Amino acid sequence: MIIRPRVIPVLTLDGIGLFRTRSFKSPVYVGDPLNALRIFNDKEVDELLIFDISKEPSIKTFEFVKEMAPEAFMPMGFGGHLNSLHRIEEVFRAGFEKVVLNTWAEKTPDLLKDAVSAFGGQSIVVSIDVGNSWFGKNKVFTSRGKHKTHLDPIAFAMKCVDFGVGEIIIRSIPHDGQMQGMHLNLISRVSESVSVPVVAVGGAGTHAHLQQALKAGAHAVAAGSMFVFQGPRRGVLINYLSEKELNSLVQ
Repeated sequence: MIIRPRVIPVLTLDGIGLFRTRSFKSPVYVGDPLNALRIFNDKEVDELLIFDISKEPSIKTFEFVKEMAPEAFMPMGFGGHLNSLHRIEEVFRAGFEKVVLNTWAEKTPDLLKDAVSAFGGQSIVVSIDVGNSWFGKNKVFTSRGKHKTHLDPIAFAMKCVDFGVGEIIIRSIPHDGQMQGMHLNLISRVSESVSVPVVAVGGAGTHAHLQQALKAGAHAVAAGSMFVFQGPRRGVLINYLSEKELNSLVQ
């Protein structure tokens, strides 16, 4: 039996509002996250990822995110400003199935290892944001794309898997939010290098873009702008693939 790959909408919050960016810049307010969540409930989406992209951690935002979990009818993952085991535990207690680490996975590898030990690798995900160095080489970026590290994304993904994480999210910053297609070479190289599922995100704007990412080796695909914008003028309309489109993704 062939299992259809997961297709995951991504909601990015700044404060308690839903925002979309292009290449992590130029945030545009697109509505109420709770309203989007309820629409995705009705559309019976596979899974949902919520990221807090605020510059600074906020108790108000974190409490709002925790209040979203009981409203969801699908599995959910959350990432953003998770810098301690206590904060990670709070996310799980709220009802989220997965925690996504990004900046703090790079800053404090011990936190990543401790989270895997405490909660199990199947529930710990590392999201790797990838940009380019001055010489055009792919490098891992953290802090919402503001900090360039010396890390190669392939080597970093492999290191995270060695620590026991159960899933890798790979995102190309230049492609993100552009809706012009995904970084297929990056997706392919990461997928070939690790033994855990890889979720490709960043740049999807059409059904074909999702298919291309899956053919490149991704186990699942995620998108933000594709599922909140409609048409060339990027009018706000929460949407998802039809059942026919979802089934046609099977490779």
